[in-house]
Amino acid sequence: MKIKFFYQILISHISILILAFLILSFSFSQFVENYIFQNKVEELDDYGEQILKDLTVRLEGTESFLEEYSQILKTRHIQYILFNYEGNVIYPQLQSAPLIKLTESEWKTISKGNRVSVKHDIKRFGQEVTYVALPFMQGDRLAGGVLLLSPITGAMDMVRQLNRFLLYTIVISLSASILISLFLSKSIIRRIKNFRNATSMISAGNYDVHVKDTYPDEIGQLATDFNEMAAKLKESNEEIDRLENRRRKFIADVSHEMRTPLTTISGLAEGIKDQLIPEGDIEKGMILIDREAKRLIRLVNENLDYEKIRSNQLKLNKIEIELTEILEVVEEQLVLQAEEKNNQIVIECDKEITVFADYDRLIQIIVNIVKNAIQFTDNGLITLRGKEEDNWTMIELEDTGEGIDPEEIESIWLRFYKADLSRTNQAYGEFGIGLSIVKQLVQLHEGEIEVSSEKGKGTKFTIRLPKI
Repeated sequence: MKIKFFYQILISHISILILAFLILSFSFSQFVENYIFQNKVEELDDYGEQILKDLTVRLEGTESFLEEYSQILKTRHIQYILFNYEGNVIYPQLQSAPLIKLTESEWKTISKGNRVSVKHDIKRFGQEVTYVALPFMQGDRLAGGVLLLSPITGAMDMVRQLNRFLLYTIVISLSASILISLFLSKSIIRRIKNFRNATSMISAGNYDVHVKDTYPDEIGQLATDFNEMAAKLKESNEEIDRLENRRRKFIADVSHEMRTPLTTISGLAEGIKDQLIPEGDIEKGMILIDREAKRLIRLVNENLDYEKIRSNQLKLNKIEIELTEILEVVEEQLVLQAEEKNNQIVIECDKEITVFADYDRLIQIIVNIVKNAIQFTDNGLITLRGKEEDNWTMIELEDTGEGIDPEEIESIWLRFYKADLSRTNQAYGEFGIGLSIVKQLVQLHEGEIEVSSEKGKGTKFTIRLPKI
């Protein structure tokens, strides 16, 4: 049978309290009782020693001082008996009890000159008493002794009354403790139920939960940790959703990007195979197939580069390079593409300016940006500019092309972002994955990149790379 946690807590609290009260009450009662009896024994000892002392200095046969002691001790409810070495009572004269009522072991103790004290006896003297027997020695021989008795009925009544008060205290305290434990247990259970409801919501996929964490105790700290966990789970779930959306969009974009060149290649190959393309246009078709195949290779390579960068697998080999050399290499690679659109590439850079970067990756960065400049510029000027500013080497890549709408500037860094087709007369209107890689590579160089543009007046990319 399962017992609810509430009842487990309540039972444990009450059990501990009952056990504690019983132990404390018993210990206190025993302490008080021992204290009272010990005081009585010490009192009897003092009187017994005084009597024996007086016996050694008084004249024999004079019993007046014994009567005086009887009167004094009677007011203290104490009775004393003098006995000889045989155990016979010699004072007072008793008719019915000529011998003192000592056990054999007690008599042996007395005979050796040692005193006997009993805190509580209820058998031998017809009532509950405390008694003390002190020996009177002459040399090593027992001559007699004194026995002092004190009824303890009043002390026992006081102990019993104390026990009653302790019992009342236990009952009242236990009742109050049960009520307090009931309240505290319900409070704890209520807070645990809040945790249970919150975990149920999380398991159902709802991460907008918050457990009250205002209590300055361990459960309050647990609530704080739980809320932090819920917030992180929510962030993780949102990140998973974002990644899933990005994955779907990536698949759709890659499929779209690959479908056009693959369709072109497939159509041209089928036309050449079935001799549907005139012999004079076959060479042009082969050139188009080669161009589309290279476009596919570029797309695949760019995606591989992007994933390497994101997974920190791409390592840079940074060296100090003359910036003019880099810009001239880019100009040589792209000059023919620029001339096809009647564009001019101009380099403005002092030969003393150097840049600390990975040679191949820096060329990749600049080539991607300049290709986009060529794509969106007709009959214009593309300027490759190098500068130095404080601890930075600055590379400015500026064109006089169509420009970018202000609301599109931040979007150009996204993978497969497509610009508005109305911006250009070209058959394609896209930035592709190149600029996304550009930004990642610049950040990998611990640099910065920014873009400024005005619609119809051109675009300028500014790259800042730290010096050595």
